[in-house]
Amino acid sequence: MSPTDPVGRPAVIELRQYTLRPGRRDELIELFDREFVETQEETGMVVLGQFRDLDDPNRFVWLRGFRDMEVRHRALTAFYGGPVWAEHGPQANDTMVDSGDVLLLRPLSDGSGFAVSPPERPRAGAPAPDRFVSATVWSFPPGRPDGIALIRDGLLPVLHKTGPAPLAVLTTETAHNTFARLPVRTGENVAAVFTSYPDESAYRRHLAEVQDHPLTREFLPGIESEQTAAPRTLRLAPTGRSLIS
Repeated sequence: MSPTDPVGRPAVIELRQYTLRPGRRDELIELFDREFVETQEETGMVVLGQFRDLDDPNRFVWLRGFRDMEVRHRALTAFYGGPVWAEHGPQANDTMVDSGDVLLLRPLSDGSGFAVSPPERPRAGAPAPDRFVSATVWSFPPGRPDGIALIRDGLLPVLHKTGPAPLAVLTTETAHNTFARLPVRTGENVAAVFTSYPDESAYRRHLAEVQDHPLTREFLPGIESEQTAAPRTLRLAPTGRSLIS
């Protein structure tokens, strides 16, 4: 699977945030990276990234992608109805308090999705990379395009001028969730920007440059007037097998 393959550039992405029982995150990560990576991808999806949330020791964040909604339904049906989940799913579920915080997303524009190459994935047990990934999510009223347009036309050019280009820029996938066994958040209208840095200091320098840029003063009031809540930034540390790092 290459970065030009439709699955290597997925059009449907799930951002999944799990709240875990205290002290059990490493247990889930070890199990996930050992049992749930290749076995999910064999059904037609791609496991994009697995992360420790740096602000919550009991939160595991991950992303997976699909070519389209039809493939998503087939792949999820195959995996969650298959032998690997039957054997190891109960142990995974036992580590969790909540697994329902899920955003269904798609690339904001052509070329703004993740480009990945699963054959380059590190082996099971590989050490975690020394990288920092930020995921900032802006929320706007459902059905209103103005806030999303301000992110696309105002914020993104500044991000490109001041620091590393985002890994991906996503927005809400509005298609009906056809796999009801796994609920997703409904009534959402978000923009999500994912960026990788050598470390958190580099992220903070980039953030300061964005805030000080003259163009920011032009578009930021518009974003603030449109948003329904302050943007939330996830501070993420990739696991050893994450393709996104």
